[in-house]
This record gives sequence, C-alpha cells and structure tokens, in this order.
Amino acid sequence: MKLCKIRLLSNNQLKNLRDHQYSCQGTTILERLFLLSYWDWLTLKVPIWIAPNLITVVGLIVNVVTTLILVWYSPDAKQEAPKWACGFCAVGIFIYQTLDGIDGKQARRTGTANPLGELFDHGCDAISIVLLAVALCIGFQAGDIPEVMLISVGKITAALRTDRNKFNFSVFLCLVNEGEISTPHAISIFGLQMEMKCIILIIAGINAFFIIVTSLSVIFRATVKNESTVAGTNALSPAIPLLIIVVFTFIIWQQSAEHIYEEHPCLFILTFGLATSKVCNSLMVAQMTKSGINYINSSHLGAFIFFLNQCFGPFVKEYYLLWFCLVLVLIDLLLYCYQICAEISDYLGVKVFKIPYLEQP
Repeated sequence: MKLCKIRLLSNNQLKNLRDHQYSCQGTTILERLFLLSYWDWLTLKVPIWIAPNLITVVGLIVNVVTTLILVWYSPDAKQEAPKWACGFCAVGIFIYQTLDGIDGKQARRTGTANPLGELFDHGCDAISIVLLAVALCIGFQAGDIPEVMLISVGKITAALRTDRNKFNFSVFLCLVNEGEISTPHAISIFGLQMEMKCIILIIAGINAFFIIVTSLSVIFRATVKNESTVAGTNALSPAIPLLIIVVFTFIIWQQSAEHIYEEHPCLFILTFGLATSKVCNSLMVAQMTKSGINYINSSHLGAFIFFLNQCFGPFVKEYYLLWFCLVLVLIDLLLYCYQICAEISDYLGVKVFKIPYLEQP
C-alpha cells in the first residue's frame, strides 16, 4: 500500500529496474577463506518460508539495537562504554553480516530473487553503515578528538565507479568484515588502552586514505575519458548530492556557536549520516532504473534548516534543532524507502516480506 498518490518512479524507470542484472562476489579475506562456505551451509538451515527481505531487515534491527545501547552509555563518545555492550555490539555485527550474507542466497534458493531484493539489501546496508560508524567511534572514545571522529566516519563513503559507460554505486566500510567485528570484540575483552586506540586510528586513517585515492582515481579516469552514467549524465553528477551534504555539514560544524558537534557528536553524525543514507538510496535507485538524480532533494532539508538558523538566527537552540532535524531526516528516509518498495512491489507483483508461492492453495 502506497502512502501517497504521487509516484516516485515512472513506468520507464520501473521497466529498467525489472531488466536490471545484478552481480556480486566476495572481496574480503574471511569471505574467501571461510564466510562464503559458512553462509552456504547456514542458508540450508533457514526455513524455506522465510522471505529474504525479512532476513535483511532483522540484520538492520540488530544494528539499531546494539548501536543505541552504546549511545545510551556514551552519547558524546567520550565515556568508556561497558565491556558487555561492546561485546554485544561485536556479536550484533557478526549476526548482521551473517544475515546480509545469506539473504541473497535465500532469495535464489526460494526462487524469489528480484531487483527489489537487491535494492532492499543495499538500502539497509546504507543505513547500517551510519550506525556502525557511530558504534565504532563510541567503542574507542573518538569523541575526545572530534576531527578524528569525523575521519573515522569517513567510512560513509560513496564511490562512483565508471566501467563501460555504467556507474556502479558502492558503499565502503571503514574496515573489512573481520576488522569491524574484531574491534568492538577486542575492546570488550581487553578494554580500551591508548595503544589500541592508536592502532585503530592508524588502521582507519590508512583505510580512509586508500578509499579516497581509489575513488578519486576512478572519477578522474571517468572524467578524462568523458564517460557517462547509465542515465547519460556526466560521471561526476552523482557525487553532487553527497557533496552538498558534506559541505553543509562542515559549515554547520565550524559555525556552531554552541559547539554542537563537539558536545553531541553521536546525535550530529546520526542526523547528517542518515541524510547521506537517503542520498545513497536515491543513487542506488537511479543506477538500477538508469535514470538521473535530483541534485537538491528532501534529504538536504535538515541541513538547510540548520544552516539558515545559524546564518539568520539563532531562532532555536541548536541542540533542540538538531533533534528536530534528526526526526525530520528519519521520517523522510523511512517514507522514501516505504514508497519506493511499495511502487516496485506493485509493479513486479511481489510481496516485500512474504514468499508468494506459499500463499497459493
């Protein structure tokens, strides 16, 4: 059931989505050595009636719960979170990545693989990345060094790759699978020592450096070769909506009279990180439907409101305004995801959380 009569996707976009072909392969060390075999084995243990998208959303819920627990104990990412909370987060990450690894296999096993499943999977990943970024920053108390915390949250990075006139949207994690799990797990056992914090920050810095260099090199090659996206637009165009949020986030941080980021880093990152997730979801929809993307959309509204309050006010205390923007961004993200899923499911004739053939007599 759609929430509004205004359609977000045209018939041509839906047709392109139906014809979309998806390919993916494991890239991390543990995936090649162990996880792929483990996921194949575990998929066979999953009841045949469980829908793949249900598996995906359970993984997202796990990340929401574990991250909120850490935020409760360390809202400014400066206090040391309980070891059990870090351990719980590590277990949660493993569960999330396990579910993320078997949802596609369950789809192929039940014969329900479709573009909606791919979009649903990547959409949940885009949200989970923000949550995991906050969780990891709390884990090693990055709030003491705000600049480093922002660098660590650079894991919310969108790389626009151009290959044979087709751009692929990829969201990179700050650490590979094994790194994301081992960091909070190690903290839960040994606690956070200065040596461990230095090691983590060095790893995050090296990872961010390679992500930036790789992404810029891909974009540079695409620009030099005058390549275009699947929608026929310039290869740089998909980066513009993301850059707008990044620029406004930096300006808001620097202009804040209340030092809003330094005082409330987790709330700040969740607000603008989820706005980035909305843009990422829009980019994925654009890529799969072979269409363009609006440079300015509702995902920028929270940043614009905050910026205007700083320039012409302040009319509202920044702390309360940040909460308002978080609620606004969250509602916008959820409504967008719901509407997109409703339109696609109606067009493809599938259910989001049900196996169709099980409903037949």
